[in-house]
Amino acid sequence: MTPQAYVQQKAAASGSSFYYAFLFLPPPKRSAITAFYAFCREIDDVVDEVTDPSVAQAKLGWWRTEVARLMQGAPTHPAMQALEPHLSKYRITPEHLNAIIDGCEMDLTQNRYLDYANLQTYCHLVAGVVGEVAARIFGQSQPETTAYAHAMGQAFQLTNIIRDVGEDAMRGRIYLPINELQQFDVKAHEILNRQMSDRFQALMRFQAERAHGLYDQALTLLPLGDYRSQKPGLMMANIYRSLLREIERDGFTVLDRRTSLTPLRKLWLAWKTQAFGWVA
Repeated sequence: MTPQAYVQQKAAASGSSFYYAFLFLPPPKRSAITAFYAFCREIDDVVDEVTDPSVAQAKLGWWRTEVARLMQGAPTHPAMQALEPHLSKYRITPEHLNAIIDGCEMDLTQNRYLDYANLQTYCHLVAGVVGEVAARIFGQSQPETTAYAHAMGQAFQLTNIIRDVGEDAMRGRIYLPINELQQFDVKAHEILNRQMSDRFQALMRFQAERAHGLYDQALTLLPLGDYRSQKPGLMMANIYRSLLREIERDGFTVLDRRTSLTPLRKLWLAWKTQAFGWVA
């Protein structure tokens, strides 16, 4: 299997909303974002699928070495081999790739966050930096677009956190800030035991309002000169925000189920954004 076939398979198998936005890109950009996304999936899978933290730590260490090999022109992993031809054109740096590893590594040592400021640091590494690289691949021409990409990445990650509260609880993780649990009188053991309550729903409404605010903020930060080039990011935003609204309509039943959109609906939202722009 060629490196290009490997990353294509990795992206398609994930079922991610990102994949639907990739379909509308011209081939060179589609190849670049698919390779970059495959790298992100590889790093994320280390943390989610390796149960022994010491083994996961060693694997992430291997990926740091692989980043160094990539920058020296000698990558060994197919995802990195597929990414290598795009580094210079899209200004992808080792700092970008290592920041993503840093963010995922936090999951090995931290499963609670004191406040939103601490959570923001995590979100920036695992999503904001991803958004920054994606914006470059999509065709960023204005420096202000980086701030848009960071805000949108944060919005995506908060949506993921809301969607995955129940799944994360099964892994012993709670990404909702401790001081906000206290504010709404929600106990950690209630989340870990997946106990629904009016207090939990109020807490989740608060989280959803923050995410909506970030979607709106991101749009205001996007320069008009980059609006057309960043349509793939807006496709993902429309898909993710529709998912967030679906979760809200379901009453935040995220403790015992994982809300998702059908592939057809994701494709429809992506096409609608391509045709008409921001619609969420």
